[in-house]
Amino acid sequence: MRLAVTGREGQVALSLIEAARGREDVEVVAVGRPALDLARPETVFPALAAARPDIVVSAAAYTNVDQAEDEKELAFTVNATGAGKVAEAAAGLGVPVIHLSTDYVFDGAKDGAYVVTDATAPLGVYGASKLAGEKAVAAANPRHLILRTAWVYSPFGKNFVKTMLRLASDRDEISVVADQWGNPTSALDIADAILHAAATFDRDKAFDAFGVYHLVGTGETNWSGFARHIMEASQALGGPHASVRDIATTDYPTKAKRPPNSRLSSVKFKDVLQWRAPPWRASVEAVASRLVGVATKPTMSA
Repeated sequence: MRLAVTGREGQVALSLIEAARGREDVEVVAVGRPALDLARPETVFPALAAARPDIVVSAAAYTNVDQAEDEKELAFTVNATGAGKVAEAAAGLGVPVIHLSTDYVFDGAKDGAYVVTDATAPLGVYGASKLAGEKAVAAANPRHLILRTAWVYSPFGKNFVKTMLRLASDRDEISVVADQWGNPTSALDIADAILHAAATFDRDKAFDAFGVYHLVGTGETNWSGFARHIMEASQALGGPHASVRDIATTDYPTKAKRPPNSRLSSVKFKDVLQWRAPPWRASVEAVASRLVGVATKPTMSA
């Protein structure tokens, strides 16, 4: 089974490549710029056709939430038009597409975890562009799995866990927002879930439960609780740690509004595809063990 994933440097793309390493039943090929550039939609089909995939994973996206407020056209070109072209290319190649979306399609006003049938209402350009991408993917390829995820971190790229560890290395206290709630989600777990879903498609050619799913870490917390567990995990490993001070969203103004409630229910994914993410704390500890190990490893003298 051969998966083509869009983007070469993204957290999910790199996690998929790692997860497939050493396995004989699956191969992951990352397809990115300049061969495939979602800002130039005409590049999509030739690049994916050359990869000869059995399944396409649409992971590349415009992800700078605040900058999107100033770059609306580019955000929509990449996240909506580009995503639609990826799904269209997959359909043209006769294969399913697994597309990654976001909690930002919701406004966060619900009291409780969002389910896939809840009404969407993005607060900013990023969320609106990703919602438009969901619609474009669904229209272009009936064999689609749209996975909304949230608060993604990993050993790769830029993310909250890496930022917290970096800040803890040079300060004693970190101020973190305490009134936004969600589900921390490891890209390593997302990769496992995608490979599980892909194996399901490959095994069951009559699979017909395509559609929108939520896929997040098991359990919930707020950003400051997330940060505290990162510090606890790092300290237990002998790594950097700092105390965490709760602040309000109003104390940390950003150009784009964030949903105060990003909690998503992954029950549909568990029930249909028989896979559930590990508890979020355990996944944080697994990633922290890799990052702290790198940060604290002594350098060899010349």
